Amino acid sequence: MANQTQKVAIVTGASGGIGAAVAERLGKDGFTVVVN
Repeated sequence: MANQTQKVAIVTGASGGIGAAVAERLGKDGFTVVVN
């Protein structure tokens, strides 16, 4: 079996401001982003 790595981030407060910016950047960097 191949070695698999998946990057997942949970961002709370992602509806605006810093949380939204962080969620967007993590998505661009290849993370699967879960927002709240």
